[in-house]
Amino acid sequence: MTEVIEIDAYEHHGVLVAVIKEVQGKHREHCLCHQGCKKFKPGKPDNCVYAQHNYSFCCMPGGPMVMPVYECADYE
Repeated sequence: MTEVIEIDAYEHHGVLVAVIKEVQGKHREHCLCHQGCKKFKPGKPDNCVYAQHNYSFCCMPGGPMVMPVYECADYE
């Protein structure tokens, strides 16, 4: 028997989005970038290029998208 994954909807930055209820709000906890990576410097010119591209993709028109990083060859 397969596990039923509960999907919820909530407003994120003014846009209604879908989320797996069990992980809602845990992206920083799950993301390597937020686990002390020395290259992760949000808002600074020398921020990790991969983190910056991820953030830019997440902010594309159409609404917010959250993509935590689970694997990275550039983590320090």
